[in-house]
Amino acid sequence: MTYSTRPRGGVVHTLALAEALAARGERVAVYAVEPGPGEGFFRSVDRRVELRLAERAPTAPEDVEGRVLASIDALAAAVDPAGHDLIHAQDCIAANAVPGCVRTVHHLEEFTSPVLAECHERALVEPVAHVCVSAGVANDLRLGWGIEAAVIANGVAAERFAHAAGPSGSDARRAWRERIGGDPLVLTVGGIEPRKGSLQLVEALARVREALPSVRLAIAGGETLFDYRSYRERVDARAAQLDVEPVVLGPVDDAELPALVAACDVFVLASVREGFGLAAMEALAARRPVVLSDLPVFREVFGEAALLGAGPEGLARAIESAASTPPDPALGTSLAAAHTWDEAAAEHVRLYERLPAPA
Repeated sequence: MTYSTRPRGGVVHTLALAEALAARGERVAVYAVEPGPGEGFFRSVDRRVELRLAERAPTAPEDVEGRVLASIDALAAAVDPAGHDLIHAQDCIAANAVPGCVRTVHHLEEFTSPVLAECHERALVEPVAHVCVSAGVANDLRLGWGIEAAVIANGVAAERFAHAAGPSGSDARRAWRERIGGDPLVLTVGGIEPRKGSLQLVEALARVREALPSVRLAIAGGETLFDYRSYRERVDARAAQLDVEPVVLGPVDDAELPALVAACDVFVLASVREGFGLAAMEALAARRPVVLSDLPVFREVFGEAALLGAGPEGLARAIESAASTPPDPALGTSLAAAHTWDEAAAEHVRLYERLPAPA
């Protein structure tokens, strides 16, 4: 189960895992909340995976709590737990819809809204088993809630991004470069929001421009359930003040994303909180130098395959270094290729088989 059909990390994970399970011969159905009638998923899905989409009741655009509760209700009405051997929720909303599920915790959130904080808490304490995509998140879950989780890393569609970086992808890469410009071109994927560290990335780019005047920042993605308009206004105002002028691409078609990633000179995730960093791992598969904020989870997952920087100054230095003397791309491609969705599916099956049968 997942909360949306639009491209976000948890939704990407849901579909890729479901397809890998189906390829191993498992019967899999994916439940998701469809934001608009007939919208469907952001990409085509393997026919062996059954899709069951639920439409949530309409709410006012600014009513985040209402959208969350309506999404929970829509999923709860769609799912009959008795009709499945196991229910696996990939996010807080899905876990609230079926409390006795298995839950993947991709990262831990912090909410000031009492309603959302209660949803977050229920989604952690009520599942019967837990999965985390990194040991760092599993440790936070252990320290904060006394919950032991299985650690199963994300898979990566490495071949897809490697192909975009090869000779056959040259025209698509060139088209992106002509559209965006920049020398170097710095790309981030995930949109403009507090968790992605967008403000500190803009600050970092202003520092990079002192050494590299033609640098250009492109920001892709950004589909989210939450209302980050006030934060985006702060980022826009600061970018204008610093004369950074990022190219905000918004959600990019799934078929075009690998070429965009392969077209950049430096890929950056300036996140202040992450569970794994799938977009950065995809960039490694595309042989791109990767710069990450200096978080324990990034040190755990990426090791020496990426450059780390703390705060705007540290990120700026890392971006300049990656643009001039990038790390050996073989380190990154090997790391990305080692994370397969088939192995992730196999580990999930081993976990499922250890769980007691539902009453």
